[in-house]
Amino acid sequence: TKFGEGDIRNILPRYTEEARVANKVLLDLLHAFAEKRNATSAQIALAWVLAQKPWIVPIPGTTKLHRLTENNGAASIELTAAELQEIENASVQIAITGSRYTEAMEKSTGL
Repeated sequence: TKFGEGDIRNILPRYTEEARVANKVLLDLLHAFAEKRNATSAQIALAWVLAQKPWIVPIPGTTKLHRLTENNGAASIELTAAELQEIENASVQIAITGSRYTEAMEKSTGL
């Protein structure tokens, strides 16, 4: 995978080639759920966020109309308690590789 010139993912540690290969396990988990539900991985990820708390709202970004339509489809997916638990049980065993931000960016968050 190559990101376009100026794409911020070019400098983020979580998007290095090594991190992308290591973190593919999480994508595979989402893909497996998506296949079961006849949905996309993005829809399952968004449905999971929507299921967390009623005041948590995902804000996915896109520049493509077909992705907006896909994202909107997540609102009609209600994951069962068993599915949520299965995702939780599987995901806690996955160690995510790479920091979310560069060290300088992290310092600017104030956390």
